[in-house]
Amino acid sequence: MAQRVVLHIGLMKSGTSYLQRLLVTNRDRLAELGLLSPGRTWAAQVRGVSEVMQRKRVVSAPPAGSWRALVDELEAWSGTGVISMEYLGPAPPRRIAAVVSSFPPGSVDVVVTARDLGRGVPAMWQETIKNGRVHAFDSYVRDVAARRDLGRRFWREQDVAAILDRWSAAVGSDRIVLVTVPRAGARGGELGRRFAAALGVDHAGLEEPASANESLGAPSVEVLRLLNGRVEDLAFGMYARHVKKQLAKRVMAPLRVDEPSLGFDPPPWLRERSRAMVDAVAASGVRVVGDLGDLEPVRVPGVCADDVPVEDQLGAAVAAIEGLVRARGRHRAHG
Repeated sequence: MAQRVVLHIGLMKSGTSYLQRLLVTNRDRLAELGLLSPGRTWAAQVRGVSEVMQRKRVVSAPPAGSWRALVDELEAWSGTGVISMEYLGPAPPRRIAAVVSSFPPGSVDVVVTARDLGRGVPAMWQETIKNGRVHAFDSYVRDVAARRDLGRRFWREQDVAAILDRWSAAVGSDRIVLVTVPRAGARGGELGRRFAAALGVDHAGLEEPASANESLGAPSVEVLRLLNGRVEDLAFGMYARHVKKQLAKRVMAPLRVDEPSLGFDPPPWLRERSRAMVDAVAASGVRVVGDLGDLEPVRVPGVCADDVPVEDQLGAAVAAIEGLVRARGRHRAHG
């Protein structure tokens, strides 16, 4: 059995996609260093964690035994194993227990990545839109402030102090490392270096993964939000395949280089809650890689999502249609 199993549990929108690509890109090199990321592809970890978490809103139900396959692979490994999946972060205690009990007592370490909520609020709103929601941005912010509707989910997934408490109860605070996402302008690869330090491996020999920023420009987000109101009858699996994956990630995401970004100025209540959250983290006793000051909310430059001009929305819609047409043409050309 792996002598140590590291669970990277998110948080959501804290650079998890980049870190997962870092693990995949360097799978062979990490294995040479004694660290195994189980599963032939990262999708195997998605399926395995979805199964053990009993997630209902999935593209397709994971095959029975998907989690067991990951555990079996780690049982055959003698070094350190790492599973990275942001679905684990907000898990309730019973599901945390199911995950941790899959491994020998005292073998599980937890790595939590977190970034400031000034960037977190607009990123999480955009994620809800890419999953079929129709809330306008101002409405979403009000829900977050009031902890109602989608706001309750936001805090379940972004309250790092509460998440640390739940996981500490299962593994102990001495087995948890919090990695803070560096502020904008930090040297390239800094998050990867911090993550490697938490894993206990040397980052120097690792290859940086290809860039794959899946965030959308403000006009494209608004077009997607309006589209969601027209396709609410689609089953989630169909929506995820055709709208989230094909339209949003493959077609709209590249358009962001020519679109204004979504901006956000953190209101006083968010700053106050962030300070209380950081104080609770500081008192928790978990090890921190980075700086808790990184979690102070920062202003995100850009346009207000609710004020995107109609002509910009039209331009984004036309560009998206063009992208879909060209993608369809490439698909037909390759049979």
